[in-house]
Amino acid sequence: MTASSVIISGLGTSIPDKVVTNDDLSKVIDTSDDWIRSRSGIGERRLAGENETASSLGAAAARAAIADAGISKDEVDLVIVGTMSPDMPFPSTACLVQAELGLGTVAAFDVVAACSGFLYILEVGAKLMKSGAYRNALIIGAEKMSSILDWQDRTTCVLFGDGAGAAVLSLSDQANTGVGEIILRADGSKMDLLNMPGGGARMPASAESVSARQHFLKMNGKEVFKNAVREMGDITLETIEKNGLVPDDIKCFIPHQANIRIIESLAKRLQVDMSRVYVNIDRYGNTSAASVPIAMWEARQKGYFGPGDNILLTAFGAGLTWGGAVVRWPE
Repeated sequence: MTASSVIISGLGTSIPDKVVTNDDLSKVIDTSDDWIRSRSGIGERRLAGENETASSLGAAAARAAIADAGISKDEVDLVIVGTMSPDMPFPSTACLVQAELGLGTVAAFDVVAACSGFLYILEVGAKLMKSGAYRNALIIGAEKMSSILDWQDRTTCVLFGDGAGAAVLSLSDQANTGVGEIILRADGSKMDLLNMPGGGARMPASAESVSARQHFLKMNGKEVFKNAVREMGDITLETIEKNGLVPDDIKCFIPHQANIRIIESLAKRLQVDMSRVYVNIDRYGNTSAASVPIAMWEARQKGYFGPGDNILLTAFGAGLTWGGAVVRWPE
């Protein structure tokens, strides 16, 4: 089949049942609902249970996406997972999802781009599909962020949540539709702004690293905020232009859900009304690589966009990494 486009043919999510409000957190750490809301816009988040992991959440989201695409699991021939909270360092979370779904021996691998993970796997998946080597790719953003948070650090633990979102990429002969031009960026010189120091070859686990709490997420919030506002704004405008569009051509903007002030700054810079920007950070917090696909699924369900509409995806995360993508929803 000679395909002109790669479309998103199915979407699915998996959200843990457990809801933890800001008031719930205020009972166990020194914080308050007002403190959290005023700084981030978050009111509650979902936390995974003891037996839930990035792979189990990812597999559940994948099942929903496969069903939404109207295909059989046997038609999936590629699995890519974006995560910064894998079940284990190796094998990849994608391999664990592949096994749980019973996908045989199809190719499976992870991409580590933190909160930009879904943009990165969308680009990788779409380009591999364009090569003609694959028919249907399953791309999944899945996180159990609660497993890598320092619950003694009130500046970071209140910001994140758990969940997974998945999409099926399929070949289509529809011209001028599907995944458009994607722009990805990274700046490793700023890796100290957001990272988890322990657990890798640079700092293997030891009694000292554990006691120093080096196996938890560390973040310089002010600097991450400044970089996110600037880079997400720049890359969004660059992405729209690269796709031959202007902001008014975008039906729905779906930014990474990290901070409501970052999202509002992005809308102001683009001169678009917030009614065209999908926001769910108040209910889920920052779910990292799962943030964009969860928001995209909800936005479609709520009628923010439909067949033939252009949507804009943008994200920013540890690395530092960031990216933008335009997707024209198939007719």
